[in-house]
Amino acid sequence: MRTKPDMTPVSQADTEVEQALRDRLAEVRPGDAVMGEEFGSSEADSGARRWIIDPIDGTKGYVRGLPVWATLLGLEQGDGLSVGLISAPALRRRWWAARGAGAFVSDGLSAGPRRIEVSAVGELGDAQLSFGDLEDWEAIGRLEAFLELARRCWRARGLGDFWSYMLVAEGAAEIAVDPVVSVWDMAASQVIVEEAGGRQTDLTGASRPDGGSGLATNGLLHDAALSILGA
Repeated sequence: MRTKPDMTPVSQADTEVEQALRDRLAEVRPGDAVMGEEFGSSEADSGARRWIIDPIDGTKGYVRGLPVWATLLGLEQGDGLSVGLISAPALRRRWWAARGAGAFVSDGLSAGPRRIEVSAVGELGDAQLSFGDLEDWEAIGRLEAFLELARRCWRARGLGDFWSYMLVAEGAAEIAVDPVVSVWDMAASQVIVEEAGGRQTDLTGASRPDGGSGLATNGLLHDAALSILGA
Protein backbone atom coordinates (compact mmCIF):
# COMPACT_ATOMS: atom_id res chain seq x y z
CA MET A 1 0.00 0.00 0.00
CA ARG A 2 1.20 3.52 -0.78
CA THR A 3 0.03 6.98 0.25
CA LYS A 4 -1.01 9.86 -2.01
CA PRO A 5 0.27 13.41 -1.47
CA ASP A 6 -2.99 14.20 0.39
CA MET A 7 -2.16 11.30 2.77
CA THR A 8 -5.05 9.11 1.61
CA PRO A 9 -4.12 5.44 1.14
CA VAL A 10 -3.92 3.56 -2.16
CA SER A 11 -4.02 -0.22 -1.99
CA GLN A 12 -2.95 -2.70 -4.66
CA ALA A 13 -6.64 -3.47 -5.13
CA ASP A 14 -7.35 0.18 -6.00
CA THR A 15 -4.94 0.17 -8.92
CA GLU A 16 -5.79 -3.35 -10.11
CA VAL A 17 -9.54 -2.76 -10.09
CA GLU A 18 -9.21 0.50 -11.99
CA GLN A 19 -6.88 -1.08 -14.54
CA ALA A 20 -9.29 -3.98 -15.06
CA LEU A 21 -12.16 -1.57 -15.69
CA ARG A 22 -10.06 0.51 -18.07
CA ASP A 23 -9.04 -2.61 -19.99
CA ARG A 24 -12.65 -3.72 -20.31
CA LEU A 25 -13.85 -0.31 -21.42
CA ALA A 26 -11.06 -0.16 -23.99
CA GLU A 27 -12.44 -3.40 -25.46
CA VAL A 28 -16.13 -2.53 -25.56
CA ARG A 29 -16.06 1.30 -25.81
CA PRO A 30 -12.67 2.17 -27.33
CA GLY A 31 -13.72 5.70 -28.31
CA ASP A 32 -14.83 6.76 -24.84
CA ALA A 33 -12.88 8.86 -22.36
CA VAL A 34 -12.09 7.52 -18.91
CA MET A 35 -11.42 9.40 -15.68
CA GLY A 36 -10.25 7.40 -12.69
CA GLU A 37 -9.05 8.19 -9.22
CA GLU A 38 -5.76 6.35 -9.61
CA PHE A 39 -4.71 6.91 -13.24
CA GLY A 40 -6.27 10.25 -14.17
CA SER A 41 -7.98 11.02 -17.48
CA SER A 42 -7.78 9.72 -21.01
CA GLU A 43 -9.21 11.55 -24.01
CA ALA A 44 -12.20 10.37 -26.01
CA ASP A 45 -12.19 10.10 -29.79
CA SER A 46 -15.67 11.59 -30.01
CA GLY A 47 -15.67 13.72 -26.86
CA ALA A 48 -19.25 12.64 -26.22
CA ARG A 49 -18.89 10.00 -23.49
CA ARG A 50 -16.77 9.73 -20.34
CA TRP A 51 -16.64 6.99 -17.72
CA ILE A 52 -15.80 8.11 -14.16
CA ILE A 53 -14.27 5.44 -11.94
CA ASP A 54 -13.61 5.13 -8.23
CA PRO A 55 -12.09 1.64 -8.00
CA ILE A 56 -12.50 1.37 -4.23
CA ASP A 57 -14.53 4.01 -2.44
CA GLY A 58 -13.80 3.58 1.25
CA THR A 59 -10.16 2.53 0.95
CA LYS A 60 -9.34 3.49 4.55
CA GLY A 61 -11.98 1.07 5.77
CA TYR A 62 -11.04 -1.56 3.19
CA VAL A 63 -7.42 -1.76 4.34
CA ARG A 64 -8.62 -2.18 7.94
CA GLY A 65 -11.03 -4.98 7.04
CA LEU A 66 -14.29 -3.03 7.21
CA PRO A 67 -16.93 -4.20 4.70
CA VAL A 68 -18.11 -0.71 3.71
CA TRP A 69 -16.29 -0.23 0.40
CA ALA A 70 -17.42 -0.32 -3.19
CA THR A 71 -16.51 0.19 -6.82
CA LEU A 72 -18.20 3.26 -8.32
CA LEU A 73 -18.81 3.78 -12.03
CA GLY A 74 -20.58 6.71 -13.65
CA LEU A 75 -21.22 7.49 -17.31
CA GLU A 76 -21.26 11.09 -18.45
CA GLN A 77 -22.73 11.91 -21.86
CA GLY A 78 -22.70 15.45 -23.17
CA ASP A 79 -23.36 17.78 -20.26
CA GLY A 80 -24.89 15.26 -17.86
CA LEU A 81 -24.57 11.94 -16.08
CA SER A 82 -26.70 9.17 -17.53
CA VAL A 83 -25.74 5.94 -15.72
CA GLY A 84 -24.56 5.11 -12.21
CA LEU A 85 -23.39 1.79 -10.77
CA ILE A 86 -22.16 1.04 -7.25
CA SER A 87 -21.02 -2.47 -6.40
CA ALA A 88 -20.28 -3.40 -2.77
CA PRO A 89 -19.35 -7.10 -2.75
CA ALA A 90 -18.52 -7.29 0.95
CA LEU A 91 -22.05 -6.05 1.69
CA ARG A 92 -23.44 -8.28 -1.08
CA ARG A 93 -25.18 -5.28 -2.62
CA ARG A 94 -25.18 -3.57 -5.98
CA TRP A 95 -27.09 -0.42 -6.90
CA TRP A 96 -27.63 1.00 -10.38
CA ALA A 97 -29.69 3.52 -12.30
CA ALA A 98 -30.10 5.00 -15.76
CA ARG A 99 -31.79 8.26 -16.62
CA GLY A 100 -35.51 7.78 -16.99
CA ALA A 101 -35.37 4.09 -16.01
CA GLY A 102 -35.43 4.24 -12.20
CA ALA A 103 -32.98 3.07 -9.54
CA PHE A 104 -32.51 -0.51 -8.38
CA VAL A 105 -30.66 -2.64 -5.86
CA SER A 106 -29.71 -6.30 -5.80
CA ASP A 107 -29.18 -7.36 -2.20
CA GLY A 108 -30.11 -11.01 -1.91
CA LEU A 109 -33.17 -10.16 0.18
CA SER A 110 -35.60 -10.69 -2.69
CA ALA A 111 -35.81 -13.00 -5.68
CA GLY A 112 -34.33 -10.41 -8.00
CA PRO A 113 -33.48 -6.73 -8.28
CA ARG A 114 -35.93 -4.37 -6.63
CA ARG A 115 -36.70 -0.77 -7.38
CA ILE A 116 -35.75 1.74 -4.70
CA GLU A 117 -37.21 5.09 -3.71
CA VAL A 118 -36.35 7.80 -1.23
CA SER A 119 -38.45 8.29 1.90
CA ALA A 120 -41.37 10.66 2.36
CA VAL A 121 -40.06 12.16 5.61
CA GLY A 122 -40.73 15.89 5.51
CA GLU A 123 -39.37 17.22 8.81
CA LEU A 124 -35.78 17.44 9.99
CA GLY A 125 -36.89 16.25 13.41
CA ASP A 126 -37.90 12.93 11.86
CA ALA A 127 -34.86 12.57 9.61
CA GLN A 128 -31.87 10.27 9.80
CA LEU A 129 -28.54 11.87 8.87
CA SER A 130 -25.56 9.86 7.63
CA PHE A 131 -22.06 11.32 7.40
CA GLY A 132 -18.39 10.39 7.10
CA ASP A 133 -16.18 12.11 9.65
CA LEU A 134 -15.87 15.39 11.52
CA GLU A 135 -12.30 16.36 10.65
CA ASP A 136 -13.15 17.72 7.20
CA TRP A 137 -15.95 19.88 8.60
CA GLU A 138 -13.49 21.35 11.07
CA ALA A 139 -10.92 21.87 8.33
CA ILE A 140 -13.30 23.98 6.23
CA GLY A 141 -14.60 25.91 9.23
CA ARG A 142 -18.13 24.47 9.10
CA LEU A 143 -18.12 22.06 12.04
CA GLU A 144 -20.65 24.07 14.05
CA ALA A 145 -23.01 24.20 11.07
CA PHE A 146 -22.80 20.44 10.68
CA LEU A 147 -23.42 19.88 14.38
CA GLU A 148 -26.44 22.17 14.18
CA LEU A 149 -27.90 20.01 11.43
CA ALA A 150 -27.15 16.85 13.43
CA ARG A 151 -28.88 18.29 16.49
CA ARG A 152 -31.98 19.13 14.50
CA CYS A 153 -32.25 15.65 12.99
CA TRP A 154 -33.85 12.71 14.76
CA ARG A 155 -30.69 10.63 14.47
CA ALA A 156 -27.14 10.99 13.13
CA ARG A 157 -24.80 8.10 12.32
CA GLY A 158 -21.30 8.15 10.84
CA LEU A 159 -21.72 5.41 8.23
CA GLY A 160 -19.81 7.26 5.55
CA ASP A 161 -18.69 6.95 1.95
CA PHE A 162 -21.02 5.59 -0.76
CA TRP A 163 -23.28 3.82 1.74
CA SER A 164 -24.62 7.09 3.15
CA TYR A 165 -25.90 8.06 -0.29
CA MET A 166 -27.35 4.64 -1.04
CA LEU A 167 -29.22 4.66 2.27
CA VAL A 168 -30.85 7.89 1.13
CA ALA A 169 -31.72 6.31 -2.23
CA GLU A 170 -33.25 3.30 -0.45
CA GLY A 171 -35.27 5.45 1.93
CA ALA A 172 -33.44 4.28 5.06
CA ALA A 173 -31.92 7.72 5.65
CA GLU A 174 -32.98 11.18 4.56
CA ILE A 175 -29.69 13.12 4.41
CA ALA A 176 -26.13 12.18 3.43
CA VAL A 177 -23.41 14.78 3.41
CA ASP A 178 -19.66 15.21 2.88
CA PRO A 179 -17.79 18.53 2.99
CA VAL A 180 -14.84 17.36 0.87
CA VAL A 181 -15.20 14.93 -2.04
CA SER A 182 -13.95 14.35 -5.59
CA VAL A 183 -15.94 13.88 -8.77
CA TRP A 184 -15.42 10.09 -8.75
CA ASP A 185 -16.96 9.93 -5.27
CA MET A 186 -20.21 11.52 -6.44
CA ALA A 187 -20.82 10.70 -10.11
CA ALA A 188 -22.41 7.27 -9.71
CA SER A 189 -24.51 8.19 -6.67
CA GLN A 190 -25.94 11.28 -8.33
CA VAL A 191 -27.78 9.24 -10.96
CA ILE A 192 -28.96 6.66 -8.44
CA VAL A 193 -30.19 9.17 -5.86
CA GLU A 194 -31.99 11.27 -8.45
CA GLU A 195 -33.60 8.28 -10.16
CA ALA A 196 -34.79 7.13 -6.72
CA GLY A 197 -36.63 10.46 -6.41
CA GLY A 198 -34.07 12.35 -4.34
CA ARG A 199 -31.78 15.28 -4.92
CA GLN A 200 -27.99 15.49 -4.90
CA THR A 201 -25.94 18.70 -5.08
CA ASP A 202 -22.82 20.28 -3.69
CA LEU A 203 -23.05 22.56 -0.66
CA THR A 204 -23.80 25.56 -2.85
CA GLY A 205 -26.89 23.80 -4.19
CA ALA A 206 -25.43 23.12 -7.65
CA SER A 207 -26.42 19.79 -9.18
CA ARG A 208 -22.94 18.62 -10.16
CA PRO A 209 -20.58 15.85 -9.02
CA ASP A 210 -17.43 17.95 -9.31
CA GLY A 211 -18.32 20.74 -6.88
CA GLY A 212 -15.98 19.48 -4.17
CA SER A 213 -18.69 18.62 -1.64
CA GLY A 214 -21.78 16.43 -1.56
CA LEU A 215 -25.30 16.58 -0.17
CA ALA A 216 -27.98 14.02 -0.97
CA THR A 217 -31.48 14.08 0.46
CA ASN A 218 -34.95 12.74 -0.20
CA GLY A 219 -35.63 16.08 -1.87
CA LEU A 220 -38.14 17.21 0.72
CA LEU A 221 -35.39 18.18 3.16
CA HIS A 222 -32.79 19.48 0.74
CA ASP A 223 -33.47 23.18 1.12
CA ALA A 224 -33.62 22.86 4.91
CA ALA A 225 -30.26 21.11 5.00
CA LEU A 226 -28.72 23.63 2.61
CA SER A 227 -29.96 26.52 4.71
CA ILE A 228 -27.88 25.18 7.60
CA LEU A 229 -24.85 23.79 5.77
CA GLY A 230 -24.69 25.81 2.57
CA ALA A 231 -21.45 27.63 1.83
